[in-house]
Amino acid sequence: MARFDIPDGWTVQAYRYALDPTPHQLSMFSSHSGAARFAFNHMLALVKAVVDQRAAERTYGIVDRDLTQSIGWSLPQLRKIWNQRKHEYAPWWAENSKEAYNTGLDALARALDNWTASRRGQRAGNPVGFPKFKTAARSRRSVRFTTGTIRVEPSRHHIVLPRLGRLKTHESTRKLARRVETGTARILSATVTRDSRDRWYVSFQSLVEAKTRPAHARRSPFPVVGVDVGVTADALMVIATPDGREVKRIPAPKPLTAAQSRLRVLQRRAARQQSPFDPVTKTRRRPSKRWQATMAHVARTHGRTAAIRRDVLHQATTALAQQYEVVTVETLNAAGMRSAGGVRKKALNRALADAALAQIRQQLTYKSRWYGSVLVEADRWFPSSKSCSGCGVRKPSLTLADRVYDCEFCGLSIDRDRNAAINLARLGESRMLGEQSPAGSGPVAGRGAIQETEPACVGDAGGRETSTPHHHQVNQTGTASPQDEAA
Repeated sequence: MARFDIPDGWTVQAYRYALDPTPHQLSMFSSHSGAARFAFNHMLALVKAVVDQRAAERTYGIVDRDLTQSIGWSLPQLRKIWNQRKHEYAPWWAENSKEAYNTGLDALARALDNWTASRRGQRAGNPVGFPKFKTAARSRRSVRFTTGTIRVEPSRHHIVLPRLGRLKTHESTRKLARRVETGTARILSATVTRDSRDRWYVSFQSLVEAKTRPAHARRSPFPVVGVDVGVTADALMVIATPDGREVKRIPAPKPLTAAQSRLRVLQRRAARQQSPFDPVTKTRRRPSKRWQATMAHVARTHGRTAAIRRDVLHQATTALAQQYEVVTVETLNAAGMRSAGGVRKKALNRALADAALAQIRQQLTYKSRWYGSVLVEADRWFPSSKSCSGCGVRKPSLTLADRVYDCEFCGLSIDRDRNAAINLARLGESRMLGEQSPAGSGPVAGRGAIQETEPACVGDAGGRETSTPHHHQVNQTGTASPQDEAA
C-alpha cells in the first residue's frame, strides 16, 4: 500500500469531538465495532492455521514447493480473501458498512507487518509478539471510515458518517467547519471510538493548510529556553534561560493523587459486590448491575483525571511552542523509569504515570512544527541534573531526594530542577549557534554526557512504526509470503 504524501505547506491534524448518539445509533456503533473485531479474529485464525500447517509439514520433511499455499499479509490480499469467505462465515455482513470490516483487516495487516519486521530486526523498540485474538471485554471498540459521506454539518453540532447517518456532537465543530468551508482543510478519514467511560468520540483526520503562530501569541524576550520535567507538586516543568534566569515554573496538577480517596471508596464498594470472577470456584459469572454501576463510576473518575492532565499538558506545550524560538527538552525513557519494587517504588511509579512525562516531548514535537519554533532534544545520557550550571563539574552522587544542588567545587547552591533547566537551555543555545556557550557559563553543555548502561540492541532498525505501510516481498507465484522468512 502506497503511503500518502502530504503536500508542501500542509500538515495532518486530528479534531476530536464527543458524540451524543441516540439508542439506535449506539447499537449501530456496537455492531460496526463488533464487525471489525470479527473480521480481525476470523482472518487471524486463518493466517495462524496456515502458518501452523506449514510449520508441521516442514517437520515431516516436505519441501517448500509442496507446502500448503501461503496467505499474503497485506491489506489488499486480506481483503480479497475476506470478500470470498464473508458470504459463508458472516452472512449478516451487509448490515454494516464495508469500512467496519476494513478496519479489522487493516489492524491485522499492521500487526502482522510489525511482528515480521520485529523478528527481522527492522523495527525499533521492544519486540512485537504475534497478534492475539480480540475479545469484546478487553479490546478497544472503534471503526474507521475512509470513503463515503464524511462531513461536518453547517449547524456546527452535527456530523454525517456513512451508514451511521447524522450524529449530534456535545461540543461545537466550528474550528474544523470553518477551515473546511474556506478550503484550508480537507477531511481524510473519521474514526469512531469508545473510551473506558463508555463514551463515544469521533476523530477527524484532516489535511490542514500550514498552521502559523496566532497573532495574539507574542514571542518571549527570551528566545532560547530549557525545560526540565519532574513529578513534584511544584515542578512539573521548570523553564529557564541560558543565563540562569528562571522564566516560569508550572506546577503538576496530580489529578490521580487528588482522586485517590474517591477511588478507594469506589473500589472497596466494588469488592463487596458480585464481580465477574468468583474467587471461591475460580470461574467467571455474570456480574451484578450494582457492580457494573460502581465500575462505571470508577471509569468516569479515571476519565476526569486523564482530561485534567491532558488539558494542563496541552496548554503548557502550546505556550512553549508559540512563545519561544528554541526549546530544549530531555529524551527520557519514561517506560524504563517505571519498574517493579517496594512500596516506595510503587509511589514513584504512580507519580510518573500521573505526570505523563513522555507526552510533553511528544506534543512539543508536532507543535514546534506548527508554530515555527525549534525543538532540541537532549541525548538520553546528557547529565542535565548532575552537572553544575556554574562551573560545569559533574556530580555523580545525586539522588532523587536531593532537591537542592550543592556544588563542592564552586560552592553553588541552586534548586535542582532550575539547574537542570539551565543546562538544557545552554545545550540548545550551543547547538543552534554551533559554538560554545557565552564566556563564564562553563563548558558546552552537550559535552561530558556519559552512558551508564549499555543500550539495548535494536538490529538495523530504521525507525519503523505502527503506521508503516504493508510492503511485502513477492515470491515467484506472485503471492506475498513473509511468514516463510519469519518461520
